[in-house]
Amino acid sequence: MDWSLFLRSILVITEKNMRIYYFKGPVVIFGLLFPLIMFLTFFIGRDLDLVLFFPGFLGMMLFFTASSVGPLITPWEKREKTYERLVSLPVILESIIIGDIMAGAIFGVAITTIVFVTCTLFLPLGIQNVALLFLSFVIGSVTFAALGTLLASPTTDNPSNIMMLSSLVRLPLIFISGIFIPLSQLTGGLFILTSLSPLTYLVDLFHAALNGDAVYPPWVDLVVLLAIIMVFVCAAKIIQQHNLMKGV
Repeated sequence: MDWSLFLRSILVITEKNMRIYYFKGPVVIFGLLFPLIMFLTFFIGRDLDLVLFFPGFLGMMLFFTASSVGPLITPWEKREKTYERLVSLPVILESIIIGDIMAGAIFGVAITTIVFVTCTLFLPLGIQNVALLFLSFVIGSVTFAALGTLLASPTTDNPSNIMMLSSLVRLPLIFISGIFIPLSQLTGGLFILTSLSPLTYLVDLFHAALNGDAVYPPWVDLVVLLAIIMVFVCAAKIIQQHNLMKGV
């Protein structure tokens, strides 16, 4: 493999995605407005400890922002007939997938960092572990950018179909991820159900980095998220490779 060509193709695809898709309507709505509206709806008029629930809000923001770009890219390019030109270039499928993931991850980190810095001006937030917080941002954004790319893999050239599928997947994950009910307060079947969501482990990492009250050891959260990234990337590659073999 020509590694210089591989890395350059990833950078070019990432730059192209950033330039074209960051300001599309679905990305702005599902990546920015939707998590803010959900958070305000849940907290306005309730006497809740914002500092205690802030790691959950931060995880939800990163989840939506990082996973909002990927579902738009592939169906949009198939509709505009640019996907065929892309795969005909001297790049491999892995370059396209990683480029899509990088675009979503950068968007997620950038927007969530702005939100986090802004919130520190108004809330008495503490940071127990700066390095772990930074690592949580990176790993979490890559995880959910990979989820977004996987959701874009089914055969369709209609972005609205993928956005609908994305909503059907992402919304249930929000409500079973220990965001609105701290993981430490869950027991039995609810705890098991919550443990099935990848977002749970990111929120737990944020709890460890900000408040020091995580349920799992940080290394467990990190290992689980890395494993989930591999699963999402491999699944996206298999589906898209199958579609290319079928000529769709």
